[in-house]
This record gives sequence, structure tokens and C-alpha cells, in this order.
Amino acid sequence: MSNSAGDYTVDHAKENLEVLRAVPEQVVEAIENAADESVLNFLIREQKLDIHHEGDQGIGPLRQAVLRSPHASQELKRTVITRGDDTPSTILVPDDVERNARTSLRTGKPVVLYGPTGTGKTTFAKQLALRHCVGFSLHTATPSWTAKDIIGGIGPKLTGSTDVRSLGYETELGAVSEGVKCARDFDIPYAVILDEITRADISQIFGPLYTAIENRKQTLIETDDGETIELDEDVSIICTMNMSDRTVNELDNAITRRFAMVELDEYEGEDRRALFEGWIDDNLGDIPLISNDELLELFEADYNGINNGSEQASRGPIMRFGPMHYRDVTIFLCEALRDESLYMDAPGEAVGQAFRTFIVPRLLNSAAFPQIEQIEEHYRALNKSFETFDLSPATELASRELQAEQRQMGSYQQ
Repeated sequence: MSNSAGDYTVDHAKENLEVLRAVPEQVVEAIENAADESVLNFLIREQKLDIHHEGDQGIGPLRQAVLRSPHASQELKRTVITRGDDTPSTILVPDDVERNARTSLRTGKPVVLYGPTGTGKTTFAKQLALRHCVGFSLHTATPSWTAKDIIGGIGPKLTGSTDVRSLGYETELGAVSEGVKCARDFDIPYAVILDEITRADISQIFGPLYTAIENRKQTLIETDDGETIELDEDVSIICTMNMSDRTVNELDNAITRRFAMVELDEYEGEDRRALFEGWIDDNLGDIPLISNDELLELFEADYNGINNGSEQASRGPIMRFGPMHYRDVTIFLCEALRDESLYMDAPGEAVGQAFRTFIVPRLLNSAAFPQIEQIEEHYRALNKSFETFDLSPATELASRELQAEQRQMGSYQQ
């Protein structure tokens, strides 16, 4: 390719399309020498040569060339950096939650989305990132996380041939410093999502980050080639936190003072029913084997019994539990009721198996002994109330867990 910088036009791209499809390096050169954005739009939006050469995901040399191009719009950069991302476009969280989160990000504050399981925190974090920034990275915390996973540090590196290897050391960037580098290298606003941070020791992993939040001129880390990494204003930090693990009052004051705390909790009755109705209609609308109206009422009775207490069971609320879990139930039923080898001949049992698979284990996962008793009682009562559905699989799972707990406590009687 003989074109000099700025001379490569759409006509050149059309003439050389067969070569461009065969040789990825030629596409990189075409992007670097593009006369204007129309060339990039032809190569990326129309011909999708980045997918052709680099697949559905990842940022290889071709996509890096787009991200570095002075002709690429922010929308085009978002297109290549989010290839393969399946984040839904429809935001399901309440309007005030969305407004509070977006406003907090605009103030420059890191945001923590907190609430019970099943309220859509991770999905909303990705949606928020895509509305506020061009791209994002997602990192899920583990108990072994340290400050190095957030900021970076020195790590080992093997050098040399396979016969003669020597151990050296190099600087490794952490989640936030990598995000800063990406925003800086590609001149884009970028988000770093730290998911389920209560799995880690928050005070330990965020210690150095607290200082950088207070003073954005503070160097987080220096790369091996001497580049200093500071907490750039183009980098947004979005965290999620499951409040079944920890309450806000138990958190270190350092995080609540430096982060905007946005709660995802109760969905109002009409909003919640709209979610349930939408999932049932989308996944089960053309399957006549069960009554969608009855299934909706089961969802409502189950959700209210868990969160608020129910008429069927004699006790009060069990725990805070979000509505997003019921989407998995409808997807399970969609598959189960279309196949004769699965549950086409037993639609009522399919509902019980869906609850056994997607609802009850998530309740039991964070339940103390008194709550396990309530869960077992709750599903036993629901099974009697909804005769169309066979909820015994869900009830039996809760009963086995209750018996196991009773054995440990020495109180189980056969």
C-alpha cells in the first residue's frame, strides 16, 4: 500500500477490499492513513473488518488503530471496544436510582451500587459505564485480592529461551491503573467496574486508592518505561456490593466518605409486575402449557413472602431479595416446555424445578438457621396455595437443608 498519511480514501478501500480481507496489516495501514472518518466507517461499520480479522471480542492491532485514529468518533471507538458485549440496552432499575448514579459519576465521585442479590447491580453498572464512557473493564473481586489488584505492583517475569530461563521482575498494572492507561492511550472516557467488592477486604484493597481520590495528582504507580499513572478524570470507578454480605453501617467510613453510595433495593409494585410480565411474555408468550397469569401471581406471592412476609406462611419477612432472579425462571421454562424429552408433559413440575434451580439455592446461600426454617415453611405454604404448580422440588431442597442444619445443631428428629 503506497498511500501516505491522510491520503487513503473510501475509493482506495473499495478497490483493495479483497486484499484488506486477506491481510489484517493492510487494514491497520489503511486506518492509519485514512483521509477522514468515512474510511473508518466503511472498514468497520460496513465491512466489519475488525470482526473478520480479530473476532467478536478483544482489542487487537486493528481495533487499537481505530482507537488511536484522530478521525474516529467516540461512537466508533465505542463500537470497536465493546464488540461482543451483550449488555442489554433497556435499563430496568427505578428512575431515581439511574438519575442518582449518573449524577454521582458526573461529580467525579466513584460510585458504589449496593443492595440485595437480584436487583441488577452488575448489569446496571455496565449500562451506566456505557452511557457515561466509551468503554469499560469488569473485574470481580475475590477474597485473595490485595491493593496490587487495584493499583498494581511488582511481579515476577521469566526471560530467556526454553533452555536457559532467568527470573526478573516487572511492573504489573492493577484494574484501576490499567483503566487509566487505556483512557490515556486511546483518548477516551473509560470505566472500571469492580464487582462484588465485599468478597475482598475493602480497607486493604482500597487503601492507596483513597489517597488518590483525595489528591488526583498523587501517583498511583510508575511503569517500567517511566510513565506515571494518576487517577485521571476520564476514568470512572463503579463498584457493586451485595448487601447480604455486609450492611452499610459495617463498612469502613473511608469508603462511605469517598464514594457515592447508590442503593438498589425495593422495586415498587407496578415496576416489579412490569418486569415479571415482560419476562413471562418474552419467554413464554407462545407456550400454552401453563397459565401466564397464574405464573405472574406465583412470582408476586413468592417475592412478597420473601421480602415482606405472606399470608400463606405465619412468619414475617425472610430476607431482602431482588426480582431479577425470576427472569432465569422464565428462561428455564422456555427451554423446558419446548422439548418432549424435558418437561413438555409435566409443566407444573417444570415450575417447581425452575424454583429449585434458580430461587431456593440463592436464598439458602446466605440464610441463617431461622431463615432456613422460614424458607422451608414458605415454600410448603406456596405449594398448597398454587395447586396448578408442583413446587415440591423447591420445598424438598429447603427441607433437606433444614434437616442438615438441625443435625449439626443436634436437634433433628426423624
